[in-house]
Amino acid sequence: MRTAAVYGIEACTVNVEVDVSLGLPGFTLVGLPDASVRESRDRVRSAIRNSGFEYPTRKITVNLAPADIRKAGSLFDLPIALGVLAASGLIKRRNVDDIMLLGELSLDGGIQGARGVLPIAAAARRQRFRSLLLPSRNRAEAAVVEGLELFPVRSLTEAVSALNDPTAFRESQRDDSPESLPTLPTNDGDFADVHGQALARRALEIAAAGGHNTLMVGPPGAGKTMLARRVSGILPPLSFEEALEVTSIHSVAGLIPSGSGLASQRPFRAPHHTISDIGLVGGGSNPRPGEISLAHHGVLFLDEIGEFSRHVLEVLRQPMEEGLVRISRAARTATFPSRFMLVGAMNPCPCGFNGDEMRRCRCTPQQIARYHNRLSGPLRDRMDLTVGLTALPARELSAAGGGETSEEIRARIVIARDRQLSRIGNLNARLEGRQLRERAGLSKGARELLDAALAKLTLTARGHDRVLRVARTIADLSGDDTVLAQHLGEALQFRTE
Repeated sequence: MRTAAVYGIEACTVNVEVDVSLGLPGFTLVGLPDASVRESRDRVRSAIRNSGFEYPTRKITVNLAPADIRKAGSLFDLPIALGVLAASGLIKRRNVDDIMLLGELSLDGGIQGARGVLPIAAAARRQRFRSLLLPSRNRAEAAVVEGLELFPVRSLTEAVSALNDPTAFRESQRDDSPESLPTLPTNDGDFADVHGQALARRALEIAAAGGHNTLMVGPPGAGKTMLARRVSGILPPLSFEEALEVTSIHSVAGLIPSGSGLASQRPFRAPHHTISDIGLVGGGSNPRPGEISLAHHGVLFLDEIGEFSRHVLEVLRQPMEEGLVRISRAARTATFPSRFMLVGAMNPCPCGFNGDEMRRCRCTPQQIARYHNRLSGPLRDRMDLTVGLTALPARELSAAGGGETSEEIRARIVIARDRQLSRIGNLNARLEGRQLRERAGLSKGARELLDAALAKLTLTARGHDRVLRVARTIADLSGDDTVLAQHLGEALQFRTE
């Protein structure tokens, strides 16, 4: 029997070898299984008996090869059970090398959904397997991979029937075939619901157009969270390749609802400030993706970013630069993509009312300084745009209607991103070094303004590059091939050192 083990977001083939021989009854499992795989012994025995099959009262040895790869998870239950039944002569088909099997068994013989089905299906297609026998709950997810015949089953009895008589099983599944591939649910919320905050809306439009990281600073109730939750709605639709990556990561994390297929909208992740560094970046004995990987090709929103642990925030620095996370263990290294757009929100001071005209701030200068120092200089330097928000007066909150809709904003962003991709093949936020200076296209006036800003604002080298990237994005939104002085001036107002 053939199945697969998932490590990171990649899958590798595992051979399940079963030997039923004379001797004292027992069940031995070898091949570097973890505790969840060793527990399959009891699930397999109960599932076989409760499905109406005879469980052999002999010595059963199961080998999961290759033995140098740790096996984790419960998706090995079904291939082990089918291997036992095949060794007992209850499965007629002897040659099953062209089909991959996976699924977790219930004690009554039912088959539960599994994690990582999309990476497994992709690996099966690459390795020229013809078929995939999998839980029916994961059918839509695996159907994303073309050229692979699927045998979705609900129970161990159905799995045996599918192997013994594939033709009859195909006929029985015809009426159950979906007319169209379902997609993951989309996010709600529209920028038209947001009143006021024109500067913050403009900053987020620029950030979305170029993939820039953004920090919003404002008092409670100013609309920071409301704005951030609408950012993913103005990002361009996922391409097919991006959707595959996003869906694969969520599949490995077990976050795809039953019956859902390919992701249709960019992810939005908003972890609580009590999250650990492993929860944010990923890890564990069998590495799983963290929040930054779940936000791949989407938005990572850190609300009350100043309340996050300093150590947790510092682990963001390298993934923000490289766009991936490497988690090394003794035997292997798992790599998770993490190309996300970071949106942070924080209060201007511990009480939240510093600079508020309607409410008095009670914080001392020392308390305000300590609060802002929770974000280290290197991390703050990686924020391309910093925008301040103010509390809205009651008359503006009660006014009918908001501003532009998300659809109108997204149309401009799609055009701006197309300009970037046709010019450099990448977003402006990812331009580095000489490529940035050669492709920025500064006019004479913009160059003079930047030189003056370097002297007065004491920009770091990274800050200088980020101002150039933001200015280039503003020019792309305006449809200009050259970065003009007004573009650079607008970029500078979003930069604080």
